[in-house]
Amino acid sequence: MKLDPTSADFRAAGHKLIEWIADYIDNIDSYDVLSRVQPGDIAKQFPEAPSREGRDYDALLADFQSKILPGITHWNHPSFFAYFSITGSQAGVLAELLTAALNANGMVWKTSPSLTELEVVVLRWLARELGLPDGLFGMINDTASTNTFHALVAAREAVGLDIRRSGTSGRDLPALRLYCSKHAHVSAEKAGLALGIGYENVVKIAADEQHRMRVEALEEAIARDRAAGMLPMAIVATAGNTSTGAIDPTRAIGEVAAREKIWLHVDGAYAGSATICPELRDLWDGIEYADSIVTNPHKWMFTPIDCSVLYTRRPEVLRAAFAPAETPAYLTLSDTADVNYMDFGVPMGRRFRALKLWMVMEHYGIERMRAVIRDHIAWAKRMAEEIERRDDYELLAPQKFSLVVFRKVVPGDEAASEAATQRVLDAINDSHKAYVSSTRLGGKYGIRVAIGNGATEWRHVEQILSFL
Repeated sequence: MKLDPTSADFRAAGHKLIEWIADYIDNIDSYDVLSRVQPGDIAKQFPEAPSREGRDYDALLADFQSKILPGITHWNHPSFFAYFSITGSQAGVLAELLTAALNANGMVWKTSPSLTELEVVVLRWLARELGLPDGLFGMINDTASTNTFHALVAAREAVGLDIRRSGTSGRDLPALRLYCSKHAHVSAEKAGLALGIGYENVVKIAADEQHRMRVEALEEAIARDRAAGMLPMAIVATAGNTSTGAIDPTRAIGEVAAREKIWLHVDGAYAGSATICPELRDLWDGIEYADSIVTNPHKWMFTPIDCSVLYTRRPEVLRAAFAPAETPAYLTLSDTADVNYMDFGVPMGRRFRALKLWMVMEHYGIERMRAVIRDHIAWAKRMAEEIERRDDYELLAPQKFSLVVFRKVVPGDEAASEAATQRVLDAINDSHKAYVSSTRLGGKYGIRVAIGNGATEWRHVEQILSFL
């Protein structure tokens, strides 16, 4: 029995879906950013078992609109300012449609040559447009957390403990140490947990008053650990941290890493995209020391999630960490290429993620993308200036990239300041017309606004000021 006897129903439903998506994009401002449902509200609408005889597309689309859509937080909304936008685009949506239609798997070159070769091409383009060093090997995975994990597996391979052959179980090995700023993204710690290093061996290095890793504290930690018989494995430097956009001093950290022969991983997941603007490339000062780099086009380059890029100047170590000891016969091919991406990471199956990055870059063009990012940064600066003019608010960190972090101040009363700030944050989010997140810096609770959606205009940013 053929699953789809004809394409007639698909064709009709497809036209309706494109119209629905176009209307959704055009009218996104009419939606609440935050869903109003309560836990369990979505699940209780569905039956205990799926359909036995099947249902037509019209019925499914009706269910989508009535049962599923109310439980969506609209990350595409131009007033979504929490976390970092995983901002999409019309070109990205079309590319995802093609990706789903092809349903190809790029585990090795032969299984779909275009998946491998377009990924190689588009990541070479991207590296050049971001101002990264020539000759980097790149690959696309789902998120920065996955790419950071892959990079740190390679770092573990590089320490010379023969992990590839003998593993870690049942061996008398020194404690491996991973260093990152106290403001580093939690993905560094999660990678340490997954690697079996243990959170006690993920060393959080103190930061300076600008929320950057203190290099002297890093050097002291490394020296202390070596004296105790531990083995420094990797350093994670952040180029644009989550809370404030602060940039760790990569050049100085890189000099330490080179001297101590420690793998350096640079996390540019958020701010890396901004370096398509040449004036922002001081973000990469010292990047030549990096053994691996991560940046997420799905955060601030208008590419639908998921699309995170890992670059490394040491692909042979990454391959040594993940390639099977012996390629099984069913994957041994007479016509293959130098790059078989399955050898450079955990996944065997690989989606055609390069297609959407290619389509976004080619459709919008680098200059249009630069203009949108520059607008976001200009609006963040304007917002910060408005806040600084007020006596009852203060910035908790210098405005950086498209991030603004601030709080309401009750003079001489920290508890009251925090309570007042919480009330402002709740008022914004309870309106369901905008969504912001929070952070804590130096013990002070603040509201965090991150601008990054391709549909955002100043009027969306300005409404945050109306709550102050």
